[in-house]
Amino acid sequence: MICKACFELGIKLGTIFHQFIGLPVGFENVEIVEKAIESCVKLQPFVVDAKVEISRDALKRNLSKFGYTTLSPEMLKAEVVVEVENVRVKGTLKWVEEMKYPYMDFEVISF
Repeated sequence: MICKACFELGIKLGTIFHQFIGLPVGFENVEIVEKAIESCVKLQPFVVDAKVEISRDALKRNLSKFGYTTLSPEMLKAEVVVEVENVRVKGTLKWVEEMKYPYMDFEVISF
């Protein structure tokens, strides 16, 4: 079951990355966007919890003169917990500057 839980976790993290990158975001809606992404992930099977954080520093650096930008991998950090048949795993999605890559990782919480 650990493999199935990790597979499900990967699906959820991939969903966050591939569905929401490019979304218009600014200081007026950043909290709404975070909560919307969390809400969408929590609808999926096996999800116990989801937390999303958009870096306010990265947002500020990327704002256009119109007060918004598009969500980019460097701005996004997420944590998702899934449980499949008593196996609970937690995964993270975060930008790793040294790799210039949106790195996804996981840990087994319980089995």
